[in-house]
Amino acid sequence: MKKILIIGGAGYIGTVLTDHLLNAGNHVRSLDLFLYKNNHCVLPYLGREGYESMYGDLCDPEVMLRALDGITDVVLLAGLVGDPITKKYPEASHTINDVGIRNSIDQLNGIGLDHLVFVSTCSNYGLIEGDQLADENFELKPLSLYAKSKVATEQYILGLNGNVDYTPTVLRFATAFGLSTRMRFDLTVSEFTRELALGRELLVYDANTWRPYCHVRDFGRLIDLVFKAPAEKIAFEVFNAGGEVNNYTKQGIVDAILEQLPNAQVKYKEHGVDPRNYRVDFRKVKKILDFEPSNTISDAVNDLKLAFKIQHLSTIKEDPLFKLDNVLLTPHNAALTLECRKRMAVETCENIAYYLTNSDRLNKNNIINKKLLKLI
Repeated sequence: MKKILIIGGAGYIGTVLTDHLLNAGNHVRSLDLFLYKNNHCVLPYLGREGYESMYGDLCDPEVMLRALDGITDVVLLAGLVGDPITKKYPEASHTINDVGIRNSIDQLNGIGLDHLVFVSTCSNYGLIEGDQLADENFELKPLSLYAKSKVATEQYILGLNGNVDYTPTVLRFATAFGLSTRMRFDLTVSEFTRELALGRELLVYDANTWRPYCHVRDFGRLIDLVFKAPAEKIAFEVFNAGGEVNNYTKQGIVDAILEQLPNAQVKYKEHGVDPRNYRVDFRKVKKILDFEPSNTISDAVNDLKLAFKIQHLSTIKEDPLFKLDNVLLTPHNAALTLECRKRMAVETCENIAYYLTNSDRLNKNNIINKKLLKLI
């Protein structure tokens, strides 16, 4: 059994990857700083066999030492993710995305590790004129601080060839989409679908710009394929992670959404703030790892549309109460404490025992289906 450390395991991709790797029979340890207050995103996995959640900072060598104990494989997802936040906090970005990640990589040698999967980005290609497809050898022209950090880390890892005892692989992820316990609505498919599903008018800038996309579930499957591949096929290799089927323009994304939300309102405007425009060649990952995405944009739009319909993804800001100036809302965190979880487990077991023995001690106040159980 593999024992896999996901650094950034409570994030948008990390939570879905956790589920995939657990279902495949692996032991998963998630290390996350919960920088985005996303600790609730690991709740579905707490208590599952083979799962550990660890709070900590990858920039702390002692934390990394504990996190790596007994680990066979590492997936490095963590960092300040995306262009806006790295632009807003350049010093923090340098500390985490450059120094912290590089130092954590330095701790991997000599501990008996099998694989390192470093998650990079197709944003490294920047702006590509014309109809060229960017393969893994295409010139890298990162436009953002985020992408520049990814390129620098890629080069650092590839420069370790012959000096480390594990097998590193770089995956340049396409733009992610799909449902996750830790949703992100700063990404094109999720953002566009949310706005239109909630009945808002969507303003789309530069509708004809290209970008590759890939479902978060497919990313999980791809990383699993990397772990199972022979070392000679993946050692110090770079793969574009995605599939030709999901190279889309923004207009193509809008069209896919309008097929399911035909009455939605969309406006267009040129010359937005994001100049990136690139299509990506995914033949290498298909040839070597036999990987092709199995989830489409339309699949994700349908999932998101249904989730909004049942208010599964409705945020507190959508609630009318949030618009009042005389309402104070506080989170209910007590149930997250270890003491409370133990107490709930004990009371649940007691109630089952009392029900089976027809005991008068049965706490009927904690039972929802009283009629079904013939308690009323």
